[in-house]
Amino acid sequence: MPLDTSSYTLALLRLDGRRWNELRRITAQISTTPSADGSSYLEMGNTKVLCTVSGPIEGQGTRERDRADIRVEIGVAGFSGVDRKRVGRGDKRIAELQSTLQNTFASSLLTTLFPHSLININLHVLSQDGSLLAALLNASTLALIDAGIPMLNYITACTAGSTSSYSSNDEAADPLLDLNSAEEQELPFLTVATLGGGDEVAVLVCETRVQLGRVEGMLAVGVDGCKQIREILDGVVRESGKKVLQSRV
Repeated sequence: MPLDTSSYTLALLRLDGRRWNELRRITAQISTTPSADGSSYLEMGNTKVLCTVSGPIEGQGTRERDRADIRVEIGVAGFSGVDRKRVGRGDKRIAELQSTLQNTFASSLLTTLFPHSLININLHVLSQDGSLLAALLNASTLALIDAGIPMLNYITACTAGSTSSYSSNDEAADPLLDLNSAEEQELPFLTVATLGGGDEVAVLVCETRVQLGRVEGMLAVGVDGCKQIREILDGVVRESGKKVLQSRV
């Protein structure tokens, strides 16, 4: 096989027992923080994220006058990673993630309905095991829905990779879905997010070198993974709605 058998065995199973097109276990809840306007808790494998949303509220010194201004803050717990390193507010990686989320939801939320206002999205990373940007996007989507902020459709995200590194130059390498941390360190991968259950790509981030011939297959696998995740998130929202209705009967 093109990849070291410690990650991709001869039985075509990954180290955690999944096949190439299998998602990790995804669990999610909404309304986890009663004091917030909207909140969610999401697990994608061992990546765990807590999200709270406040707003729309009256904005002080907002940049936008005809629409709501979206602000994103990400906090990473020191115990979330293997190295147990404390991540400061000025970290470049965190700033990039915040900018990606802010731009994504600025185009998918109906912000023109709330001029001169502010929407705060606060995310807390409790554990990291790959697909961090995807988990942040998915948790934010659930929290925004819980807050009742109108949006065009679900933003659902997933990662996709390749079974061969860039240096091996193997054009026949197989794509992989939903990479964990060990796979991300060894393999080229991208993060893709789609709007709704279709093929419309809202976010596409590739931070590793990959042959152009592999990108199409990786993107197709990633979009299919986003569709699966949308069904899971939609089920979480519907189940929560049923419980609310039953409590009011």
